[in-house]
Amino acid sequence: MRLERAELRRLDLPLRTPFRTSLGLELRRDILLVRVVTSEGEGWGECVALPEPGYSEEYLDGAAEVIRRFLLPAVAVLDDLTPARVASALACIPGNPMAKATVEMALMDAWLRARGVSFADYLGGVRGEVECGVSVGIADSIGDLLAEVAGYVDEGYRRFKLKVEPGWDVEPVRAVRERFGDVVLQVDANAAYTLGHARLLAELDNFDLVMLEQPLPTADLRDHAALARRLRTPICLDESITSARSAVDAIALGACAIVNIKAGRVGGYLEARRIHDVCAAHGIPVWCGGMLETGLGQAANLALAALPGFTLPADIAPSRRYFSEDVTPMITMGDGLIAVPRGPGLGLDPEPEIMERFTTDVATLTEF
Repeated sequence: MRLERAELRRLDLPLRTPFRTSLGLELRRDILLVRVVTSEGEGWGECVALPEPGYSEEYLDGAAEVIRRFLLPAVAVLDDLTPARVASALACIPGNPMAKATVEMALMDAWLRARGVSFADYLGGVRGEVECGVSVGIADSIGDLLAEVAGYVDEGYRRFKLKVEPGWDVEPVRAVRERFGDVVLQVDANAAYTLGHARLLAELDNFDLVMLEQPLPTADLRDHAALARRLRTPICLDESITSARSAVDAIALGACAIVNIKAGRVGGYLEARRIHDVCAAHGIPVWCGGMLETGLGQAANLALAALPGFTLPADIAPSRRYFSEDVTPMITMGDGLIAVPRGPGLGLDPEPEIMERFTTDVATLTEF
């Protein structure tokens, strides 16, 4: 398989409810999709980078430039592209995991479609459905928080993740636990605390949480290990886990008992599978995180979350959680479960009319 042409497409997709980033509220989702045309067919990739460098060092315009100038040329020189060869070619360029994951996803989709194999089967998925959890952001008041969670309970989600930060932690969690009883509950700090907050974080032990996700800064594995010794609540690492090697280090240090795997954060679905395998070998449960993907990215995440080690509900939601219209047929949830696509490649195709309506820019590359 050879790369013959690529298309970088930007879309401006309205969000049903605002999404809070590190730099404010997003009312719309600025999306970068990459369509590759190869000698064997076409495939799609979705970039999960945000418009600004907040969640990570990467940002959307920068990722698009790296894809156009460096990543696509790195794979275009190869005559016999396979997913493994794509990953190897991209590894020669340091950093830029979200950009790399986009290119890997698109070429893997094309390669699998040509062979009639689904993402889930190729990665080793064993489940036909994935349990869905929902992430609940910082609310304006505890009353607003309880109302939002009540709506998600009625919709049938299997797990509820509350965002916390200094000043919004123990009392909101207490209120949700008291109001909704034994729902499956966890919290996500997005690295908002330091080891000096250990006594405060220990108060969360009173609420029977599944996990405390990424309480401390990304590089502080030793502090996470020290914190873990002072808490009963299991610590989950998210941003700290950037590769299978980093997962080995975190586990060896005792810095985590659970790992959140986001394919975009770690450079693609092949590295995500390696992290899964490392964690499975050490008895560490994993779950699949989300980054407000469209149906294309959600389809790939569902395939990943079908692997045997993903034993906790995923941050994968039906399309209407984020969008009134999706770029693919709407992904739906029933009884807290979403079916894993089983068609070739991603198993979902974009809706041309919707894609065109929300497209803001298209760059077509025929020379690399």
